[in-house]
Amino acid sequence: MGARVAVAGASGYAGGELLRLLAGHPDLEIGPLAAQGNAGSAVTAVHPQLTGHPGLRQARFVPTDPELLADADLLFTALPHGESAELAAALPAQLKVIDLGADFRLDDPQAWARYYPTPYAGWWTYGLPELPGARAAIAASATVAAPGCYATASILALAPLLAAALVEPTDIVIVAASGTSGAGRAPRPDLLGSEVMGSMSAYQVGGTHRHTPEIEQTLYPERRLVPPTAPVTLSFTPTLAPMARGILATCTARLAPGATGGKLREALAAAYDGEPFVHLLPEGQWPSTGSTLGSNAAHLQVTADTHAGRAIVISALDNLGKGAAGQALQIANLMLGLPEAAGLTALGVAP
Repeated sequence: MGARVAVAGASGYAGGELLRLLAGHPDLEIGPLAAQGNAGSAVTAVHPQLTGHPGLRQARFVPTDPELLADADLLFTALPHGESAELAAALPAQLKVIDLGADFRLDDPQAWARYYPTPYAGWWTYGLPELPGARAAIAASATVAAPGCYATASILALAPLLAAALVEPTDIVIVAASGTSGAGRAPRPDLLGSEVMGSMSAYQVGGTHRHTPEIEQTLYPERRLVPPTAPVTLSFTPTLAPMARGILATCTARLAPGATGGKLREALAAAYDGEPFVHLLPEGQWPSTGSTLGSNAAHLQVTADTHAGRAIVISALDNLGKGAAGQALQIANLMLGLPEAAGLTALGVAP
C-alpha cells in the first residue's frame, strides 16, 4: 500500500475533485474523509460522480476531528478560509499538511489583516511548483500552502516576464473570469442558475479581492521567487462567468524599453520548457477554458500590443484542477517523493 492521505473539507467542490483524483492515483491510499456538516453521510451521496470507485462506495464522511485525521501520512485541508488554521493548530507536528485555503499563503500580517477577518496564522511554503526553486522547497517542507486559482493563472503568466525585466512591475492589470465553482458549494442567491446563466458580472472591484496581495507578494523580490526591479503593483478585477469551472485571465503590463513580442515569447518558452502541466500554445492559438477542463494543465499565450505599449498574456486553467485539487496533488507528490505527475493529466475533456 502507498502513503495514506486524509481530506478535511471533503464534501466541497475542491474536496470532491481531490477525491476523484486520489481515486485514480497509483501510489496513494484514501484515509479519513472529514466533512463536518455532512458527517455520517455517504461520500457518494454527496459526490455521485465517485459511485464506481470500490473504495468509496461504502465510505462515509467523518467529523473534522484532529485525532481521526492524524491517522494519515498527509492531510489535505480544503476548508473555508479561516478554518484550516484552527485545525492545523491541533494536529501533530510531524503530519504533512497541504492547505487549499488562504490561511497560510500570505507572509505579511498587515496584508492579511486588510483582506481577511480572522487572526493571522503564519506563512507556509508557497506551493507553485513551476516557480524557480519551488520544487526543492516544497519537497523539504512538512506544511505547504497551495496557491489560489486566480493567483496561479496570473503568476504563471507574469513571472517569467518580470524575471526577464521585459515588463514594468508597477503597471500590471489583470482581468480574470471564473466559473461559479470558484465560490464554493455553499448556497448563495447570486450563484443561482437563473442569476448566472446568460450573464457575466464583476465583483470585489477596486483592489479588494483577496488574491491581490497573494499575487503581488509572489512576484515581488522580497519573496525571493522572481527578481523584478521594483515592488509589484497590480490592478485586479475578477468576474463571474456563466460556467461551472475554469479560469481565463487576461494579464497586461507596460512593456519595458527594448521589449518585443519575440522576447516575451522567448521568456515564457524558456521558463516552461519541459514542464508537464504549463504549456505555451503555438503562435496564433489563444487559450480557452474548455481546453483545460478536467486537467491539471495551464495554457498560455503572449503578444505585444505595440499600439498601447503593453504585453498581453492570456492564461487558462481549470480552477478545480491546476487552480485547486490538481495542484494540491502535484504538491503532495513532491512532498511524498513520488513522481510529480502521478495521478494527474495535462489533457482536457472536450467538448
